[in-house]
Amino acid sequence: MDKATRRQRLFELFNEIGIIQQLAGTAFNNRLPDGLHVSHFTVINHLCRLGDGRTPLQLSRAFQVTKATMTNTLGKLEARGFIRVRNNPADGRSKLVFLTDKGRSFRTTAIATLYPLLDKLDQDLGTEALSRILPQLRQLRTYLDENRDG
Repeated sequence: MDKATRRQRLFELFNEIGIIQQLAGTAFNNRLPDGLHVSHFTVINHLCRLGDGRTPLQLSRAFQVTKATMTNTLGKLEARGFIRVRNNPADGRSKLVFLTDKGRSFRTTAIATLYPLLDKLDQDLGTEALSRILPQLRQLRTYLDENRDG
């Protein structure tokens, strides 16, 4: 395969992932409670997966958004009681973000709202077939995460 064809195939891969992200995000947004979006869920999910006690700056870098955007997201999550933002005892100038039990419960409930969609995916496409691409998707995600621009 020549270089132009390889580039086109890789672009097609990114294009498909982008479309899938848009469709999946919309499906998830449509199932979340009023006023909450996938961007709110992803912060809670991140803290569940990787542990809480992160600074807003660490979170803004992880999500590649401005600190102001992350501050706004954290404010909405704190207002709902999903997180606590506390002073950082190691650095009085920064804050640390902690999940609350309500935040963990919200994550569980939010994931459960996807069960009908996931069950339909399983029925129509098969979990085994989709699971076979998971290692490659994780490898791609890890590579892109380790090789971020800026």
